[in-house]
Amino acid sequence: MNAKEIIARRAALEPSDNNLINLGIGLPTMIANFVPADVEIVLQSENGILGVGPKPAPGEGDWHIYDAGGGLVTVKPGAMFFDSAYSFSLIRGGHVDITFLGALQVDEQGNLASWMVPGRRVTGMGGAMDLVVGAKRVVITMEHTQKGTPKLLAACTYPLTAVGVVDRIITELAVIDVTPKGFVVRELAEGVTFKDVCDVTDAPLIPDDQILKMRLAGVDNREDDRC
Repeated sequence: MNAKEIIARRAALEPSDNNLINLGIGLPTMIANFVPADVEIVLQSENGILGVGPKPAPGEGDWHIYDAGGGLVTVKPGAMFFDSAYSFSLIRGGHVDITFLGALQVDEQGNLASWMVPGRRVTGMGGAMDLVVGAKRVVITMEHTQKGTPKLLAACTYPLTAVGVVDRIITELAVIDVTPKGFVVRELAEGVTFKDVCDVTDAPLIPDDQILKMRLAGVDNREDDRC
């Protein structure tokens, strides 16, 4: 199981029944494939779909049905299609329970940098700026480092998407919450130690009183497993 799948499987355990969920482009779109069958949620794509399903099998899918990143998606029975104005009224109106987004950097104040690397041309910030202030909860799903460079920092060095918006970060190594005290490690992946995570994080980490083993959707999980 590669790093992205570990992250997506863990993130798929975050939603509760009847949650309205937004999946950002890239890695977060994988989450739709792993949501437990007994959890009833509604997935939204900001380009105008309510009721997104799992990604289609390779070679299948309808090129008229795609997500905000241009990737093919399926839709569930009863799905709705609408324009961007209606889609963003859902987001800005506070109706999204959780948005899962990727990131370039997150710092211990919950600041998010997700749209621009200095010196590179970009088309713009996109819908992330609306999602992080409109959603009730912001969960960042990203690999822990970029080519060995830490992405969890004491202070972001890239231009910010928003200030103080991140609630939780899920990486292939750990589940980490942003708290008034800083980064708190709640769960560790199989075979990963607290020191391992500290070594690739450029900010102080606080161990939870009882760190759990990371749970993964579709894998035998026991919530009382302790590290």
